[in-house]
Amino acid sequence: MDRREALKRTAWIMGGAVSAPAIAGILKGCAAKPTIGWKPVFLTMDQGILVSQVAEIIIPKTDTPGAIDTGVPGFIDLMLKDTYTKEDQDYYLAGLNAFDEEAKKQHGDPFIELSAEKQEAFVKKVHDAAVVDAKNKKGEPKRPFILMTKELTMLGFFTSEPGATQVLQYVAVPGSYHGCIPLAEAGNGKTWAT
Repeated sequence: MDRREALKRTAWIMGGAVSAPAIAGILKGCAAKPTIGWKPVFLTMDQGILVSQVAEIIIPKTDTPGAIDTGVPGFIDLMLKDTYTKEDQDYYLAGLNAFDEEAKKQHGDPFIELSAEKQEAFVKKVHDAAVVDAKNKKGEPKRPFILMTKELTMLGFFTSEPGATQVLQYVAVPGSYHGCIPLAEAGNGKTWAT
């Protein structure tokens, strides 16, 4: 017998005295919390999970490795710790928290607890709104969390070995020079990694 069935039977035995919110709370408490395969040095564990999930939505695993497979979330964590100023770190974290709060407001749960479909739809919605907003602003305003994460995800992915060798065209030691050749013959349709 699974937990749902046990709860139904318990509620029936108690004459329906268990309220729906209590049952929902118990069922939600039984759900496994997502984990990550790396230890954050700058972000908290929950922030690391959120960044991992967003990065994987930006570059998912297909016939090539995804963001998580190439270590992008750990890369983002180290970049934030080692290269960002305190002001930029605080700005990123404030954006991350606002992103998570908006997910809670719209869906009732933190981002990391949403279903994969809801996560993808939420990231797309926030991303598209940020792109439109960025186009409408003059000068160079600070990028919101979603666009900063996208930039770091792409940087981490395309500078990783799998990103550079399996997705981009890569020659460690360039060989012979080929002058005027058609573009279609120069790289089998892939963009150069260097």
